[in-house]
Amino acid sequence: MKADIFEQCQRLFPQWADLSMADFEMDDPKGFSSFTMGIRSKKSVQPVQPEAVLYRRLEGKDNAILDFETEKQVFLSLGANNIAAHCHHYDETCRIEAFYQGRTLEAEELFDAEILRKIANELYRFHQLSPPGLPDKMFFEMLHNQWGQIARHVLEEKVSVFPPNEQRLCEELREIYSPRTLAKVKRCLPPGDLTFCHNDTYHGNIMKLDNGDIKLLDFEFSCLNHKAYDFSNPFAETVMRHQQPEYPYFRIAEPQFGDREFGMLINSYLDNAEFETPQARQREFDKLLQETKNMLMMSDYKYAMAALPLAIEPIQKIRFIPYAHQRFSKFLRAYEQRFGDV
Repeated sequence: MKADIFEQCQRLFPQWADLSMADFEMDDPKGFSSFTMGIRSKKSVQPVQPEAVLYRRLEGKDNAILDFETEKQVFLSLGANNIAAHCHHYDETCRIEAFYQGRTLEAEELFDAEILRKIANELYRFHQLSPPGLPDKMFFEMLHNQWGQIARHVLEEKVSVFPPNEQRLCEELREIYSPRTLAKVKRCLPPGDLTFCHNDTYHGNIMKLDNGDIKLLDFEFSCLNHKAYDFSNPFAETVMRHQQPEYPYFRIAEPQFGDREFGMLINSYLDNAEFETPQARQREFDKLLQETKNMLMMSDYKYAMAALPLAIEPIQKIRFIPYAHQRFSKFLRAYEQRFGDV
């Protein structure tokens, strides 16, 4: 696979043509439905252009929210506005992007005020865009319609591949793609206009460059949504505790974040906007803070849905059926606490 990818890069980049794979460092693939792989020329090699790229495989991605052409136009629009990386090549099998020098954030860095400020600034720029051709449906409705079909296939047709204890969890998880769950999802959403949103802003999709800048990554779920979700989702994975001694070897801990962290992110975001009076800004802050707190539960619903296809061919060493069950159960508990009914 690496040899095939390198040969494709050689065809695209003339300065790579006379070099060999031994002249480059090639990362192991990372990701789920669409893996990524960094490719960098070694320091011993005479400088070539580009010195490094990120290869993203798109072939076989069954959980796409947008159709191929719309997703492509979204990414190119983000690149033109210096939010996404420059795109060297884009076809139905792969995308080859400029390589960011840096690293993705660790969960604990989301408690740093300066990092939250930079994330907020990127989100504000993102939310000002209106790429052409976006579906007029909201993200969570498209997610339920498209991922629900995959969830049904896993939980009904593939249930026999799981151990007995997980088969019992599968029976309970079948509620996730029911019309009742979709009605609950819609009830959780705030009123107001939809915004072009990232929709997957957890810390692993945020990169801190070597120069200190912050960049958003992975725009496959970017479409219309309520912007408060982009404020709540960065914190959703900070509650995961892996490497637990007993099955299923992870747990969802109590949140360590709250109004302070949400408030820092939202205040920094609002610093980019203009308001007629301080009172008007305070009203907007109060509204966004409450909506952000309410939208936090939507990450549990999304991650439960996203985990189910991975249970068949897991890439990470995690039991995805228990993970999906814990996440969906957490969503249902939050729904009951908020609305007082099941």
